[in-house]
Amino acid sequence: AASLLGAPIGHDLCIISLSDLMTPWERIEKRIRAAAIGDFVTAVYNPKSEGRYWQLYRLKELFLEERSPGTPVGYVRQAGREEQVVNLTTLAEFDPEQVDMFTVILIGNSQSYEAGGKFITPRGYYGEIKMKTDVGIGQDIMIRSFRTIEKELKDKEMPLDKKWALLHAIHTTADFDMENILRIDDHAVASLYEKFNRGEVRTIITDVTMAASGIRKGALQRMGIEVKCYLQDERTIQLATEKGITRTQAGIRLAVQEHPGALYAFGNAPTALIELCDLIRKGKATPAGIIAAPVGFVHVQESKHMVKPFVSIPKLIIEGRKGGSNLAATLVNAILCYNDAEQLKPGRDV
Repeated sequence: AASLLGAPIGHDLCIISLSDLMTPWERIEKRIRAAAIGDFVTAVYNPKSEGRYWQLYRLKELFLEERSPGTPVGYVRQAGREEQVVNLTTLAEFDPEQVDMFTVILIGNSQSYEAGGKFITPRGYYGEIKMKTDVGIGQDIMIRSFRTIEKELKDKEMPLDKKWALLHAIHTTADFDMENILRIDDHAVASLYEKFNRGEVRTIITDVTMAASGIRKGALQRMGIEVKCYLQDERTIQLATEKGITRTQAGIRLAVQEHPGALYAFGNAPTALIELCDLIRKGKATPAGIIAAPVGFVHVQESKHMVKPFVSIPKLIIEGRKGGSNLAATLVNAILCYNDAEQLKPGRDV
């Protein structure tokens, strides 16, 4: 069954029987917990019998306490026989009713993922054996990091697009408080990705050059997107002087004149975000989306609150004082590579 699914054989593999009538259930449950906590790829044979029909449901509950709902689960009925049937699903979607005594089940660990209809678990340990995958070293490290972060998230049931953005934010900051302060509108990441993918949006505006520099060039080239920051534009400097406003405010005024429907990303300047809000209310700007992540102590929290009433605009907001250009950029990157989220395979453009 393992070879049919593509899972590892003889490597960190735990084998459990659920229908051993000679073993008390309490002891079997302890073994299940140990396998789940120990992050073993787990094979379950004799998963059901006439008298033990509920134990597989309990096993699923126990594994969901320790594993991501997206963990691959494969099961093979009548392995090696003419009636053989191979199925691949996730831990959350796995239905014990599809299983009988002639089925072997494999549950992945935190490193497992599905690719090409196969259940893949990389072998070896970081620093000892290089993963034999189709990715480079940088992407390999990023994939491992994301899977480590995912295990430590409190909310295991959040929508995929929210989780994808959150994983990027935590990976960039090593700050798990992001789970509490990153506010994302429903479907914001997925809908913004589709707008870029369909060519409806071709421009990203940032408040400062540092945020622009953190957006991955490979993703921009791949999708035909332009990033613009007006901070160094001579017109910005002149306008700021004439109007007595900050350069970032002036830059947003110019940006809105030329790209009113762009994605706007703020990682530094609350005055620029406030300016955009004012222009939206006046009907001069219709952003495709807003990333509100300015950092600091003056007008920062207020600027983020000002964005929230625009319910028709997809928004990603870092609540409170935290934020930064690195966060604004990584949230843009999460949007641009959202099509890699299902396989939890970040870093394509690293």
